[in-house]
Amino acid sequence: MAASQHLPAYPCHCRASSKPQHLSHRRISLDMDPTGRFAGRSQRKILHCGNGPGDSRNDWGGGGGSFISTAARFPVVCLCKIVERIDGDGDGFVTITELKAWIKRVQKRYVYENVAKVWTDYDLNKDNKISWDEYKQATYGYYLSNPEEFEEATDQFSFKKMLPRDESRFQTADLNGDLAADREEFTSFLHPEEFDHMKDIVVQETLEDIDKNGDGHVDEDEYIADMFSHEEGGPEPDWVRTERDQFSDFRDLNKDGKMDVAEIRHWILPQDYDHAMAEARHLVYESDQDKDTMLTKEEILENWNMFVGSQATNYGEDLTKNHDEL
Repeated sequence: MAASQHLPAYPCHCRASSKPQHLSHRRISLDMDPTGRFAGRSQRKILHCGNGPGDSRNDWGGGGGSFISTAARFPVVCLCKIVERIDGDGDGFVTITELKAWIKRVQKRYVYENVAKVWTDYDLNKDNKISWDEYKQATYGYYLSNPEEFEEATDQFSFKKMLPRDESRFQTADLNGDLAADREEFTSFLHPEEFDHMKDIVVQETLEDIDKNGDGHVDEDEYIADMFSHEEGGPEPDWVRTERDQFSDFRDLNKDGKMDVAEIRHWILPQDYDHAMAEARHLVYESDQDKDTMLTKEEILENWNMFVGSQATNYGEDLTKNHDEL
C-alpha cells in the first residue's frame, strides 16, 4: 500500500474550490441523465419501486415506451431501498433530521469499513493490534530496503516527508502509548478528522502541505497555489479571483496577510459548521417541490441524480450494496 493511500478524506465544509486539494472527496462518476429529473409531475403515478428485473412494475413507462433510460433504472430502483431506510419512523416522509442522521451513519460506516478492509494488510502477526513497526514495514518496507530505487528527488522527498509525519500521527493516535494501535486507535490514525484528539494533527499536516516557504503560515499565494497551478503569463480564472477575495475576507481573520495555525483550524475545522446538517438541508431544499420541509419518496426519485451524487448514498457506492449492508 502506498504511503499516501491512508490520507484522510476530510469533510467538505466549504465550496469545493475553497478546500485544500489534499482534502478533496472522491466522487463516483455514473452515466446518468444530466437533468436528474423524470419527464414531469403528470407521470408521477409510475414513480414506484420495482423488485428486480422480473417485476412488471419495472416497465416504468408502460407498454407505450419508457421515459426513463435503461441506464437510469438501476440507480432509481436501488435508491428506493435506501430511501426506505432513511425514513426512520416509516411515516412516508424524510425529514431533515432523518437525512442528517443517515448521512452521519454513512460517514461512520465508510470510516469503519475502510479500516476493516485494510486491517489485515498491516496486522502482520495477527495479534489484533497494529504496531508502528508493522505499519512502517507494510507501508515503507520496500523503500527502506531498496533506497537506491528511489533516487528521484521527488520520490526521496515524498518518502522522507511522509515517514516521520506518519510516525507523529501514529504516536498521537496511540493513546495508551504502547506503540501498538487497537481498532479504535488505528481508525483515528487513518481518519484523524473524525476524532477530537487528532485535530491538531489535521491542522499541522495541512499547514505543512501548503506552507511552501516554511514560515509557519499560509499566505494568499500559497493558499491559491494549493488549488490552482498558474501558467506563466496566463490570466487567472474568475473563480481564482473570487478565492483571493475569500482569503482576505474570511480566511485571514486578523488581516495580517496570512493564515496562522488558529486561522487554518477555523478554515478546515470550523466549530459552527455541521457538514451532515448542511448537506441534509441542501438536499431537502433542492428536492422539496411542495416546500413542506419534508421529502416524499416521489420527490427524492424525481431528483435522483442529486442524491446519487451525495453522501446520502456514499456518492453512489451504496447503490450496489445489499439491504442488510446499509
